Amino acid sequence: MSMRLRQPIVVVLGHVDHGKTSLLDKMRGTVVAVREAGGITQHIGASLFPLEAVIETCRALIGEVKIEKLKIPGLLFIDTPGHAAFSNLRKRGGSIADLAILVIDVVNGVQEQTRECIQLLKSRRTPFIVAANKIDLIPGWRPNELAPFSKTFELQSKYTQEELEKRIYELIGELSFFGFKADLYTRIRDFTRTLAIVPVSAKTGEGIPDLLLILLGLAQSFMQDRLLTSTGPAEGVVLEVMEEAGIGHTINVIISDGVLRTGDRIALMGVDGPFSTRVKALLMPKPLDEMRDPRDRFRRVEQVEAAVGVKIVADELEKCLAGSPIYVVPSPSIEQEVLEKIKNEVSEFMITTDKVGVIVKADTLGSLEAATLYLQEKGIPVRKADIGEVSKRDIVEAEVVRMKDELKGVILAFNVKVPSDLEIEAGNRGVHIFKDSVLFRLVNAYLEWVEKETTSRKLRTFESLMKPGKIKIMEGYVFRRSEPAIVGVEILAGIIKPKYPLMNSKGKIVGTISQIQDKGQSIPEASAGAKVAISMREPVVGRHIREGETLYVAIPEQDARLLLKEYYNMLDEDSRKALEEIVEIRRSVNPLWAR
Repeated sequence: MSMRLRQPIVVVLGHVDHGKTSLLDKMRGTVVAVREAGGITQHIGASLFPLEAVIETCRALIGEVKIEKLKIPGLLFIDTPGHAAFSNLRKRGGSIADLAILVIDVVNGVQEQTRECIQLLKSRRTPFIVAANKIDLIPGWRPNELAPFSKTFELQSKYTQEELEKRIYELIGELSFFGFKADLYTRIRDFTRTLAIVPVSAKTGEGIPDLLLILLGLAQSFMQDRLLTSTGPAEGVVLEVMEEAGIGHTINVIISDGVLRTGDRIALMGVDGPFSTRVKALLMPKPLDEMRDPRDRFRRVEQVEAAVGVKIVADELEKCLAGSPIYVVPSPSIEQEVLEKIKNEVSEFMITTDKVGVIVKADTLGSLEAATLYLQEKGIPVRKADIGEVSKRDIVEAEVVRMKDELKGVILAFNVKVPSDLEIEAGNRGVHIFKDSVLFRLVNAYLEWVEKETTSRKLRTFESLMKPGKIKIMEGYVFRRSEPAIVGVEILAGIIKPKYPLMNSKGKIVGTISQIQDKGQSIPEASAGAKVAISMREPVVGRHIREGETLYVAIPEQDARLLLKEYYNMLDEDSRKALEEIVEIRRSVNPLWAR
C-alpha cells in the first residue's frame, strides 16, 4: 500500500455576517483568475486550490519560490461555510479538518457564534488562524486590490494604521480570554505557540495572499505526518444528506484517507443504527463551462482519492445521518466489525439513559456531539441525546423527568424544527422547549430560565418562612392587661406579623400576635423602626410579660434551619442578628436546635 501526501482540508468558520462566504468567494475568485496556473477544481462541498495557483496568488508576497520545496499538492477548502459544516467534519477524538480559518469582523470583534466556533475548535484540537476581516471599514482605509497586508498597511495614513493596530490589540485581548496567546502574524516567530491574526478584506482581497501563504506554511511545516494518505480503503465523513432530482437520496462526503471506488461497500450511521450499502455511482461537479443543462450538473467518476469532496449514489441513503463516519468495508468477513466501530464512535454522544437530565435534539451528528460536549462542560446532565425533530415521545420523556425535577424536565432543540401541535402539547404538560440555531444562545437561554425559576422558587419559599423579629414593650404603653393584652411595642429588628408566636429571652413562648395596629388601623405587618400596638390573647401584663421587656419571634425549628442554611443572605443585617439571638436562646435549652 503506497503512501502519498494529500491536500490539507481547510474549513472557514465564524459568526454570521463576519464575511465567511465573501472571503471564500474572494479567495476562489482570486485563484480562478490565475487561470494559467491551473485554476481551481470544484468538488462536492469543497474547492481544491492547486499548489501552483496558490503560489501564483502569493508570488507578490514571497517572490520566486522553488515549488519543488513545497510537497503538499494544494489546499482543499470546505466551501459550506459556518460552524454547522465544521460540526459535521467530525471523527473520533477530533476533526476531519486539518486547519481552520476563523473569520472575525475586526470592527465588531468576538461575537456569540465566534465563541461557539472557538469552543468547537478547542474541543476538536484543530489548528487555526484568525482572519481579521473588513479592514476596508477602518476609518480612512485606502484599498489596494489583492495586495499583501504588509504592502497595503504601509500605504495607509498614520491615523488609519494606529486605528487598525488598536482593533488588533483589542482582538488579542478577547482571544486571551479563551486561553490563546495571539498576535499579528508579522510579529510571530513561533507559529506553534502563538495564534496568528491575519488582517484581510473579503471585499478588496487585501491580505488574502498572506492568509494562503500561512496555511501553506503551517501545513508544510507541521502536518506532513497527518497528511499522509494511502491507497487503501477510504474513510471520511458525511457532510450532508441531499435529495437530487432524477437521482434520489445522495450523500455529500469528504474523503480524508484512502481510495473510494464505484462498487465499494460502505458502512454508515443511520437513524436506526449503523448500516451498509453499495456505491452505485460517484459524482463530481462538471466544470462551469461544461454545465449546459442544469439537470445534468454532475459527471461520473470511477474512483476518487483523498482529500476530496464527492457525491455518493447508493440505496437506503435516506436514512443516513449527516456527520456520520463513512468507511469502505474491504471484505464481507469484517463488515460486522466495521459496523460495530461506527456504533462505538457515535455512542459517546447519542445517549439514552434513565437518569434525571435534559432531552437534547439536534439536526446532525456533528451538532449533537457539539451540544452534548458543551452541556457536559456546563455540568448539565443529559437523559437523551438524539437526531431529528422533537417528537411526542421526547415530550413524554421530558414529562417523566419533570415529575422528579421540574428544572431538568425540558427539551433543548438545537437547529431542529418543533411542530406547532407538539409545542402546544408540551405547554399543556408543563414541558419547556428551548429552540435555537446557536448553541451558546440555546444553553444560555436554558440556564437563565433555570436561574430565574430557582430565584422565583427560592423567593416563594423565603416568603412562606416565618422571619426573625425582635421587639421591645414600651414603658407606659399598656392599653389592656389581659384577654387580650394590648401593648405598645417598638420593632428593634426584623419583622412581625399576626399569627407570629413570641417568646421571651429564656425561650418561653408567651403568646401569639392576634392583631397589629398603627394609628387605630389594622396592618398586615410591621418592620424595624416602627412603633405599633399589638394584641395577644394568652399573656397577662405584669405576670407573663412586662413593660420594657424584649421579646422575639418564636421561629419554628425547620424555618430557622432553612433561614440559616439557604436564605441567610436574603435577610438584612439586623434580621440576621435577631436570628442569631433567637438561635442562641433556643440552643441554650436544646444544643441541637436547628442544626
